[in-house]
Amino acid sequence: MGHAYPVVYIRAMTEPKMHDAESKKAMDARLARIEGQVRAVRRMIVEDEACEDIAQQLAAARKALDRAFYEMVSCMIREEPPAARHRVAELLARFG
Repeated sequence: MGHAYPVVYIRAMTEPKMHDAESKKAMDARLARIEGQVRAVRRMIVEDEACEDIAQQLAAARKALDRAFYEMVSCMIREEPPAARHRVAELLARFG
């Protein structure tokens, strides 16, 4: 008797993931730096720092998040089978 798995479970198993331990470690470090940047911005606001300085730090954090996003898109491109790469274009159209 075969097992019927929920569609979500089957789909999750076929979606591209970061399998490379070094890539995961690099992404985690990147996100930790972004987290630190955001904490610094919050501290700057509490300490009444100049709006221009806060905006500069926000721009840096946003750029770092963009780089993390595009690294994930790159992962999708590397891991997706060629016939399914249209999903990358859809993702970029929606979020990029």
